[in-house]
Parts: sequence; structure tokens; C-alpha cells
Amino acid sequence: MRSILAVCLASALASSPALSAELNVMINLTGGNTPVADALVYLDKPDTTTPVSAEIYQKDRRFHPHVTVIPVGSHVEFPNRDNTQHHVYSFSPAKTFNIELYAGKPEAPVLFDKPGIVELGCNIHDHMQAFIVVTATSKIGRTNGNGRVTLSLEQSPSPERPLTLNIWHPRLTDNTKPVRRTLESINPDAITIELEPEPTADGSMNLLQQRFREL
Repeated sequence: MRSILAVCLASALASSPALSAELNVMINLTGGNTPVADALVYLDKPDTTTPVSAEIYQKDRRFHPHVTVIPVGSHVEFPNRDNTQHHVYSFSPAKTFNIELYAGKPEAPVLFDKPGIVELGCNIHDHMQAFIVVTATSKIGRTNGNGRVTLSLEQSPSPERPLTLNIWHPRLTDNTKPVRRTLESINPDAITIELEPEPTADGSMNLLQQRFREL
């Protein structure tokens, strides 16, 4: 199932300085030329961003959207639109929180004040999973069906001025952090990443739920 992305960075782009270079990136699977769609690609360098208000709702015992991208300092609401209660939580270093059994809308949104990858789970429905990517940069995009994405930059990378690129996908072997690559060209060779197979809906507990149960 393709990840659904909610990229809430339009307001930050308005405050960016004039752009002069287009970085073209292609992401392939390791060991072949299979393109990777829906990979997030962003600079590992903070710039000016504006916090937003976002929403991740629960419906049909799933989180919607599956992947949400927000600037650091943003707030997220977690309304429950199912006819059953949910228990939303995260153990991720970028944001640890716990919203115990509830129906409807929690009393207050959750503040995400540190950049990083936040994995969400539900302690009642073990198959439920989603991710929040909290960024400190406005230079971010996602790959299309051909594994390609273009980022607008102020200057081209070079051997004298290399840049570090973050690449993240929910099926990375370690999806708690992005893969990092150093680039010295505006048109680099294809970047390869390793992904886990598509998950099956077998209802088994993943590592996040197992950790919660062991507390």
C-alpha cells in the first residue's frame, strides 16, 4: 500500500530567499534499478520554517494519513472517527506521548518541538501504525512513481561545498531515522536504499506494540 503523505510546508517556502539551482535526485532499491516511490528527500540543514496545525485521524481502525510531514514546532490533532476507542502513543525520541483510551477528539493537540521521525501506534489495535516526519527545513520533497524528485536550492553542491541529503521511507530497514548521503553535484548518481517487504495485515504485534506491553 502506497504511503499517503501530508506535506505541510507551503507557508515556510514564502520566506525562503531567491532560488538558483535545481537538485535532481533518483532513488532506487539496493541491488537493482527498481525506482522507489514515496521516499521523502530533504536537506540535513535547518532553515526558516513556520509551524502549522495538522490532523491525523483514525477511521476504519487505521491512521489517516499514514505519513505526515510537518515543520518543527507544529501541533497535531488526533481525532477518533471510529465507533470504538483508540489509545494513541509513541516511544520515538523525537516525541514520546500517550493519549489513553478515548473517543471523539482529545482535549488538546500534541506539540512536536524536535525534528525527527515519530512512529505512532494504537495499544488497542496492534496493526495500526503511522509516521510523523518533523523537519527543520523547507527543502523537502517526495519521489514520484519513477523514483525522482527535484529540490530547489540557493546554490549547487560541489566538492568544495557538499551537502548532506536525508532520505526516508516507512519501509526502511531502520525507519527510526533517515538514510544520509553526501552530494557534490547537482545531478548525482542514483541513490540506493534497502526496503523491507510490504507488510501483511496478519494482526501480529510489531516491536513498538511489544515495547508498550512490556511496560
